[in-house]
Amino acid sequence: MPTAFLFPGQGSQDVGMGRALADAHPVARRVFEEADDILGVKLSALMWEGPGDELVLTRNAQPAILTHSVAVHRVLGDRAGIPALAAGHSLGEFSAWVAAGAISFEDALEVVRLRGELMFEAGEARPGTMAALLGLDDAGAEALCRDATTGEDSVVVPANLNAAGQVVISGDVDAVDRAIEGASEAGAKRAIRLNVSGAFHSPLMEPAVEGLRERLHRVKFEPPTFPVVSNVTAEPVDDPEAIAGLLVRQLTAPVRWAESVGRMVDAGIDHFLELGPGNVLTGLNRRNARGVPSLALQGPEDLEGVESHG
Repeated sequence: MPTAFLFPGQGSQDVGMGRALADAHPVARRVFEEADDILGVKLSALMWEGPGDELVLTRNAQPAILTHSVAVHRVLGDRAGIPALAAGHSLGEFSAWVAAGAISFEDALEVVRLRGELMFEAGEARPGTMAALLGLDDAGAEALCRDATTGEDSVVVPANLNAAGQVVISGDVDAVDRAIEGASEAGAKRAIRLNVSGAFHSPLMEPAVEGLRERLHRVKFEPPTFPVVSNVTAEPVDDPEAIAGLLVRQLTAPVRWAESVGRMVDAGIDHFLELGPGNVLTGLNRRNARGVPSLALQGPEDLEGVESHG
């Protein structure tokens, strides 16, 4: 059966993440030790013991989620076979490229740590926020954002097109607030302000672009063992020379997640495995991939019964 791997993004972190996996599997423990050595800090201690208000910070959450996803992938080994496709939600795309062998874990970890720092700094320089719109389709969210945008200094845009009726918007605080105020009249069932440190996947992240581009320019990307569906294009990518540019564009472009999963279903994927903390993407698949089995793998108990699907 053609399988696809999915890798979660920021927001899936939680204190205790990966600890049971490391206790049960030496290969996983080595991943966490490797991450501590690469970063020169005890990331594993922060992941396993907290405090939560430190773990949730962008510069910590992003490498933590990547590390957990890579640990799950290494424990999984060849039991699921080589997937036909993979995708990662925002940050998760880095995890997907590590799994595909296109970028080393060391390079990816250093890049996502910097990515998190650059995104945080962009948020400090121009404060922004995000909000989830429930019950509003993509076109309705785009129209709402246009109406709430009053100029270059007050912008809001769709940021995460997660599923039918679930869109996250991002931008300047006042513009997001206007969108929230107008959401009900536009047809949304609920509009929920999110607790984030910046307006991710919006023009407000532009100050982070050059720093990320410069760091990715120093990464050697290898041909992947399987294609990864890009957040930016919702199309499979297997050209190593295209990867860096897409990862840079991802900072300010919307995550076309529902479209990406739909593209995989159309390609014949009939089994999804979510590798890493949480089960957000598996939950979204109830809308994005109706009837297609999806399984979230994050701890040793999840991995016990996995058999070959590929």
